Amino acid sequence: MADPVAGRDPIAAQAADIVEAAAGASPARIRSFFDEATFTVTHVISDPATGKAAIIDSVLDFDPASGRTSYGSADQVIDYVREAGLEVEWLLETHAHADHLSAAPYLQEKLGGTLAIGRHILTVQQVFGKIFNEGTQFARDGSQFDRLFDDGDRFSVGSIPAIALHVPGHTPADMAYVIGNHAFIGDTLFMPDYGTARADFPGGDAGTLFRSIRRLLTLPDETRLHLCHDYKAPGRDHYAWETSVGEERKGNIHVHDGVGEGEFVSMREARDATLGMPRLILPSIQVNMRGGHLPEPEENGTRYLKLPLNML
Repeated sequence: MADPVAGRDPIAAQAADIVEAAAGASPARIRSFFDEATFTVTHVISDPATGKAAIIDSVLDFDPASGRTSYGSADQVIDYVREAGLEVEWLLETHAHADHLSAAPYLQEKLGGTLAIGRHILTVQQVFGKIFNEGTQFARDGSQFDRLFDDGDRFSVGSIPAIALHVPGHTPADMAYVIGNHAFIGDTLFMPDYGTARADFPGGDAGTLFRSIRRLLTLPDETRLHLCHDYKAPGRDHYAWETSVGEERKGNIHVHDGVGEGEFVSMREARDATLGMPRLILPSIQVNMRGGHLPEPEENGTRYLKLPLNML
């Protein structure tokens, strides 16, 4: 990530330049949709000048008791996009989520757009392909997605410049998307009063997460951070999913300025040891490592999800 000669992170510096340049540009439009069943936020960012848009971290409704999927959450996004007259350019995934199923293929069918995630999804596919004992029919090359972003890849939403930042630690594949002066950071950080993401999933690492968070916090203080989840910290009576770099640096209870890597790792590992697995991790990972596509039907025409015993 960092440039050892210059002592700085050149890709994060490019992201900072994008944020600073956006200060004098027309503001992007943000509409967020909160799914209380999974505590997940789907964001739609659009360029008022062109009507182009990106949808970030969508939700497919899933009832684990019955095994039924439905599209109420995704349909809310579709209704908004159509009513606003937007053209979807991107369907962005920050990582292979463990707490909800992605609705990206359904949204793509209805609205179009390029489905993208970080290239390190290949690592996730390798790890969980073994956990779920997937056969050779499960491709582990990321081909379920249209675009695999590398760290520092540039793109745009309409006329708004954007860059992808690799921020692993929660999982190996986490990406943050800096679009104008907005950063969509997935599960790396929560609201300042709630802290940071866990780092104990396969391929996760607390020290790596700390360095990824500090990378994000080198962005200008005014950078708007849009979160993927909120769980209402104790004493707060409402959900919230937008903050700033400055607010996180000053007040994040786990990783504010002055907290060192060793202190953070000790806290994170101790806290993670008390946490149970997310309620939907087994169905979610199976679907999300496929780009939101359900497993192929078996001979009887029915799709099945596996339940590996004593693995996680």
